Amino acid sequence: MQGCTLCPRNCNVSRKNNNFGFCKSSYLPKVSRFSLHMWEEPCISGKNGSGTVFFSGCSLKCVFCQNYEISHQNKGEIISIERLSEIFLQLQNMGAHNINLVNPTHFSEGIKEALDLIKEKLEIPVVWNSSGYEKPEVIRSLSGYVDIFLPDFKYVTAEISRKYSGAEDYFEYAKKALREMIEIAGYPQFSPDGMMTKGVLIRHLVLPSHIRESFKVIDFLSENFDTEKLYLSLMCQYLPSYRACEYKEISRKLTTLEYRKVTDYAVGCGIKNGFLQERNSAAQEYIPQFFDKL
Repeated sequence: MQGCTLCPRNCNVSRKNNNFGFCKSSYLPKVSRFSLHMWEEPCISGKNGSGTVFFSGCSLKCVFCQNYEISHQNKGEIISIERLSEIFLQLQNMGAHNINLVNPTHFSEGIKEALDLIKEKLEIPVVWNSSGYEKPEVIRSLSGYVDIFLPDFKYVTAEISRKYSGAEDYFEYAKKALREMIEIAGYPQFSPDGMMTKGVLIRHLVLPSHIRESFKVIDFLSENFDTEKLYLSLMCQYLPSYRACEYKEISRKLTTLEYRKVTDYAVGCGIKNGFLQERNSAAQEYIPQFFDKL
């Protein structure tokens, strides 16, 4: 952390000395919300909810981000490593099925420290819920800490990832990180009651006007991984948030026809396992409220 290279931005700034890089974050974790969250995939949320911890800052700056208050504007409260470990145990005591770390990459070192403090007390899986824009060596360092990886796989085309997320190298990093995740955690495993206990569950958000990009993502997954074991969550929850209105092609919701074409394509490519969303999931009410103070 004297010269941070945790994400592909490689800012090389001393975050311990409060020098900010791309993510605009110091070393200590900044959190805007922790709660039982009911709106993840059924095998993550279950009946009780997923114990989500929303971290502020981000290594991507997606123009359509629904959580822009924390990813772009860094809303939240800086807390100690000890306090973060207490939050993990508090969520466990509330009945959470897992500890769900949302957008955790730039705080990975502090998260590991917090988990080390409670390793004898934490009895539920840890979920790494990230953008997919990761360095494989950082993912490798999570072995023994993370049980479930829940990465986005947003893009294949460099021009599109540069336009909407400012990261033309997104695919080059995401594909390597995904291979590392599967190497560490494998394909999904489930408890008798259907809760995911270990493995990788890949998410892809279908963007309006970009179903061919979704086809490319599906092609990559089906050609490089075991479609009999792979789990893919195809999401239709897109809302034109933040700066999306500046881009005509994504300034609207996804149509039912667009979503159906992508889901049919995935089935046609042999992907048999995963999750689809109901069309009413694209609603403001499902976006969490974020806070400056916990």
